[in-house]
Formats: sequence, C-alpha cells, structure tokens
Amino acid sequence: MDDLAAEARRFLDAFDQENDRSGRTSQRWAEVRAQIESTGTYQHTRAELTWGARVAWRQSVRCIGRMRWRTLVVRDARRVAAADGVYRELVAHLRRSTNGGRIRPVITVFPADLPARPRVRIWNEQLISYAGYRHRRAVTGDPRNAGFTDLAMRMGWRPPSVRGRYDPLPWIIETATEAPRLYPPPLHEILQVPIHHPDHPGLADLRLRWHALPVISHMRLRIGGIDYSCAPFGGWYVGDEIATRDLGDRGRYDLLPVIADLLGLDTSSNTTMWRQRACLELNVAVQESFRAAGVTVSDALTESELFAKFARREEAAGRTCYADWSWVNGHFAAPLGEAFHRYYDTREPNPNFWLDPDARARASGQPAGPVLTALHGGSTAPTRLATREA
Repeated sequence: MDDLAAEARRFLDAFDQENDRSGRTSQRWAEVRAQIESTGTYQHTRAELTWGARVAWRQSVRCIGRMRWRTLVVRDARRVAAADGVYRELVAHLRRSTNGGRIRPVITVFPADLPARPRVRIWNEQLISYAGYRHRRAVTGDPRNAGFTDLAMRMGWRPPSVRGRYDPLPWIIETATEAPRLYPPPLHEILQVPIHHPDHPGLADLRLRWHALPVISHMRLRIGGIDYSCAPFGGWYVGDEIATRDLGDRGRYDLLPVIADLLGLDTSSNTTMWRQRACLELNVAVQESFRAAGVTVSDALTESELFAKFARREEAAGRTCYADWSWVNGHFAAPLGEAFHRYYDTREPNPNFWLDPDARARASGQPAGPVLTALHGGSTAPTRLATREA
C-alpha cells in the first residue's frame, strides 16, 4: 500500500505540474490517500486517465511515432467488465480508429486490475492478425501466429472452408468472472489493403494484402500505481513494419525470395544485394498501395525525422527522452534517419505499457489454466478490402 501511495503521489504531482493544476494538488492527494487507506486502491478521474494514457505512449521506449502523443484518443470503458460488453467495445474501437482509412491513434481502457488478477484481458497479441495453419513442413498464413491458431481451433474456432494466407483470427477474451471465450473477428470492420507495385504489375498477381490498423492488445497499462491489463491501443503503420518485417522476415511470410524472382534478380549470392533490392521494392509497393487505397501510412525516414524532433521537444520541456535505440532504429534504412545518430535514456518510467510473461505465453498459444470452448456467432462474412476507389 505504501508503494501504491508513493507512485500515486508522483503521478499526481506530475499531472498537476504539466497541466497547470498546482493549486489543486493537496485536495486531490487527500482524496486519493483516503481511497487507498479505505479500499487499498483508488480511481483515476477521466482527466487523469486521459493524460496518463498519453504519457504512457510518450514514454514507451520502443515506439518511434511518439511525436503525436497528445493526439491519442482515450476511450474510457472502465465500467465494461463482462466479455460480451468488452467485445462490443473492441468492435467500436476498430471502427473509430480505422475511420474509413484516415487512421486515428486510439486506446480503449477497461476496468483496473483487482489486487490479485486482471479484471479483463485479451489473449491476442493484436486485435487484427492472421492465422497460421501448420502443415507437415510449412505454414499457410503467418507462422508467428501458428501456436495461437492451434489454440483457437482447439477451443472450437472453425476457420474458413478454404484456408488462406490472410484469415483474421478470432479474439479470446477473459474476465475475472468468466473463463476465456472465443469471439469471431468482426470482418466488416477490418479494413485490408491489396498490395501492388507502380512499376511491376506482376506483383499484384501474388495477391498480397495487409490489414490497415495495428492494435496492440496484450500489454498492461500502468498509471500512478494502477494497472489496466486490458487497454488495447494503436495508430497507423510505418510501411517498413509491413514490408520488411511482416511480409519480408524469414520467420514470417518470407516473401523476399518471391519478390526477387519476380524482379529477375540474381539470388546466387548475398553479394548481389538481392535481399536489399527486393525489400526496397516491397516497401515501395506497400507505400503505394496504402496511398492509392486512401489509408494512412507513414515511412520510416519521415518517422525518424519526427522522432528526432520529438526528442528535442522533450528535452526543451525539461523532460528526458526515453528510447530503446535498437527499436526506434530498427527499420530498413535506419542509418539514413536522423534518430540514428544519437543515444537515448533506456529507462522505462511509469506511466507506461508493460508486457507480462504470461501475456506473451497466451499470445503464442501456451495458456496456463482451463479454457472455455464457446464461439459466439459466425465468422464467414466476406473480408472487406480497400481498393483504389475507396
């Protein structure tokens, strides 16, 4: 309780200082201290929750896009503790954040954790991700999600009759009073972009696609000593995340050899730079495809410049710029970016987002404890695709 009170006080002091509320510190602290002494916890006001969630993004060391931290839309869903209600709020989150392709950064915060366990949590790593179907020597779809796909099918999920490379996974939602339950992905709210190349029309024949909205859903938000294990958040993609990592990584879709063959590149040796050339063209294809579909996307060098500007603003405001250098410079052309040429403080202060070991296990399909095999509704609606006319 003493640790909670100390962290709460530090949070309130920072909140009041940054929001010019110094005259109210004593009164609010008295309220919070009384709540902690009588109940063992306290509740954030709407303003505290909003500011705390935005600062958690501002201090998240692995994110390069923090220049926009003040624009984060904070949805307060703390009264929603039943799985069906959580599902409805998640669908509303997708709709609001997707915004017809004009992506908005959004977080939805569900009830704070109980002293011994979360009130709500989502087992998926992201709200939108693709199934990985294991075969004897290969995986159809995303190999990263093969374990989770196996788990979902053991729980009763029925994939489409024709299993493809881009089948959105169902959601597994658990609450303090309900065992984990399967919910179908809301396909009508999942905007996807078909990938083409402006100079190589044959790439469109590969029928590549990717979803428009990344939403991290298995990290714990901590604000002023209070944990929210269900607080899905996200914004728009940096194209490099899709092209270089999701589609290009050898452990994911491993498409660079396919692209190299399409381009007629010499793949006999690494010295021909065929992987780099294929990766560059795949990045061009993703950028062009999202632009043509009217879906917000950024490029890594622009984000590097914006991050360098963010760092200067933080330091000018008397704050430390926290960052994991290897993450903010993990993109394809990192040495060409402005953020590459300095070091950062790697500490991770609260408010922040945290990944717990059990969350990582659940997302990889290795849950601890029983599961409930219930599926709500069907999952066979046609996938919504963004087109050049969208």
